[in-house]
Amino acid sequence: MVNCKWLVVSLLVGMAVACTGPVATAVPPTPLLTQTLALQPTPTLQVIPSPSPGHRVTLTPPPDSGWERLQPGLERRTIRLLNENGRQTDQLYILRIDSIFYNFGIAYSPGQPKSLAAWQEETGAMIVVNGGFFTEEFLATGLIVVDGQASGSSYVGFGGMVTMRQGGVDVRSLVERPYTPTETFDYALQAFPMLVLNGAPAYQNDDFDAARRTVMGVDEDGRLLLILSTWGSFTLTELSAYLAHADFGLVNALNLDGGTSTGLILAGPSESIPAFVAVPSVITIFPK
Repeated sequence: MVNCKWLVVSLLVGMAVACTGPVATAVPPTPLLTQTLALQPTPTLQVIPSPSPGHRVTLTPPPDSGWERLQPGLERRTIRLLNENGRQTDQLYILRIDSIFYNFGIAYSPGQPKSLAAWQEETGAMIVVNGGFFTEEFLATGLIVVDGQASGSSYVGFGGMVTMRQGGVDVRSLVERPYTPTETFDYALQAFPMLVLNGAPAYQNDDFDAARRTVMGVDEDGRLLLILSTWGSFTLTELSAYLAHADFGLVNALNLDGGTSTGLILAGPSESIPAFVAVPSVITIFPK
């Protein structure tokens, strides 16, 4: 996101967050776009043999890499989304993480945003991904909990919440399960909107333009999924429908900050998706 991080959100209870810039009106999705964002079949890697010495070998990368094991409990998947003419329209980068092998946390520096590289260097985390929405003063717009200490105010009647305790992570709807001050967590972060709830699409209001997206979800086996849409072709409604019908097995999924804030660093193997701005909060993941 740009430095003006105020968003306008009209949800079930009509609650709004003011924005200092103009509000863009999203173009309603069309059936054609929905079709182009469908998962493409995974072809076999095609190698054209060299007929003569010095002839160049051509490799055709598959649209869907499938799940690739990087380390115990850590898998990566990349999906190139193609339109009906075979032209690429977006790319998804997905990490699937088993809490048996990893610990999860949140780092927050109110009023002092940092680049993802700076966050990774400071925390030493194996994985760093951008967190939730923030104001132009670089303060979280919702509740955030770090090392058991809560700050900020909870969203009421909209949005969702990522909670982390020793041994696991959960993603929940704040409409279905509102936050209560008596709850305790090691780490927590709020954002909006919910994109998948109980395995079904959870967002159907086209009040946002297409943009880069960062999503955090849990699947039916309790694994954490980090999903980044890096080209910015999805509206929130389109992404909600796509994620619910993809073969990721998502139970719940929450939209985090996106646009220029979307970014991720993976230290082993070394991979990154650059965020274009500094952010005040990140999700951190460490091997046990």
